[in-house]
Amino acid sequence: MIRRTIEISQQAVHLTVRDGQLLLLARADDGRRLPAQPPGLLTAVPCEDIGLLLVDQPSTTYTHAALATLLAHDAAVVICGRDHLPAGLLLPLGEHSQVVWRIRSQIAARRPLRKRLWRQLVRAKIRAQARNLARGSAARTRLLELARTVRSGDPENAEAQAARSYWAALFTGVGWADAPRFRRDPEGPPPNGLLNYGYAVVRAAVARAVVAAGLLPALGLRHAHRANAFCLADDLVEPLRPFVDRAVRALWSGGSGEVTPAAKRALLELLTVEAACGGQRGPLMVTLHRYVASLVDCLEGRARDLSIPVVVEEPPEPGPAADDGAEP
Repeated sequence: MIRRTIEISQQAVHLTVRDGQLLLLARADDGRRLPAQPPGLLTAVPCEDIGLLLVDQPSTTYTHAALATLLAHDAAVVICGRDHLPAGLLLPLGEHSQVVWRIRSQIAARRPLRKRLWRQLVRAKIRAQARNLARGSAARTRLLELARTVRSGDPENAEAQAARSYWAALFTGVGWADAPRFRRDPEGPPPNGLLNYGYAVVRAAVARAVVAAGLLPALGLRHAHRANAFCLADDLVEPLRPFVDRAVRALWSGGSGEVTPAAKRALLELLTVEAACGGQRGPLMVTLHRYVASLVDCLEGRARDLSIPVVVEEPPEPGPAADDGAEP
């Protein structure tokens, strides 16, 4: 089932629940008395239908029951800060039937396995970046060649080499000539805000899939930082960043560089984009679960290769997608 993404940004509301329905009440209503048709009722959405709730309205209030019910239905709740970018993420504690065994497999993953999986992620990211560039262009050709040369663990840092060519080419002709410098500055000028917002939305959806699979989001394959509770999500989101880049480029080309309500809606819709993963197609939010399931199979020794989502807009570049090299 396709889970819904709810965004609250234009009007202050009070969130509460009744009979499994998340009620959005006008902020003037304190939500303490709920007749059949509460005054100020804006809408009611079944909690089981919600995959992601994103709140970007500082006057929004919540009942404990609203948050607890959303978590019970495996929804992720994202809270935005004053800059309108996601500042925090509330995730359910997974009740997967094999959570203990899966965490053990995650902890026991040896360095060669982690390096091999990181190689696959970097390859997939560079290929996805190449698909965002014009066919036959020098930058696209260079990225595809780099993807073919990535070794286990990416010791040559092909990811960074690709980024230098990619960002210069991605915004060519659309007024972002100094893209490489701006891209390295998180506080840089537009459209950095749109990129950061889109990345955060997809990262939250990946973290939700990680927890649902019974894995620890803090224990990554490559990312590791004592202050980062979502290292694994940051690993897995890398091949998905080009999805965001393409959407932001389209917004920027259309004259939208700020994090406006319309731009946010466009980026939230990325979770419904059709993607292919593991021989099946579906909305990105659904394919994320297949993606994470393939990671579990790799960690538990049932598979060697990740099934990484690819946007169904053009066929993937020819060439081996699987890991076909020996450990160094």
